[in-house]
Amino acid sequence: MMAEDIPPEDYPSEIEEYLTGFDTSLGSVDGVVQKLMTASRNEQKLDPLEQAKLDLMSAYALNSLFWMYLVTQGINPKEHGIKQELERIRAHMNKVKEITDRKKAARLDKGAAGRFVRNALWQAEEGKDATEQPPKAKHKRFK
Repeated sequence: MMAEDIPPEDYPSEIEEYLTGFDTSLGSVDGVVQKLMTASRNEQKLDPLEQAKLDLMSAYALNSLFWMYLVTQGINPKEHGIKQELERIRAHMNKVKEITDRKKAARLDKGAAGRFVRNALWQAEEGKDATEQPPKAKHKRFK
């Protein structure tokens, strides 16, 4: 039911703008949910980690909407089972984040490390005594 469908005397005129904005936002959410519901998993072409993220975000969003519905009905959502469900989903989201962070963590590129060490080590030139010290680096001193 849209704000325009309710007779103006049933709600304060100060909130009409908020109701219209809420109705518009709700329509946008409905459109996104419909797209998610109609798209098959094969069409999405996501790897398992990305699919888990999508599923968790969808579950969290829908449960958040239910939280808001409970509030509009005068029910305290903190005393409802929805609170535990949101906490459970949030815990799983944290697990997925940990896995993603581990996946993104710096990895040792053995080839690059080998080149770095090889180039960093001083090698004696042929014909010179290997016990000689490497040339000192020339640093400019700032006064």
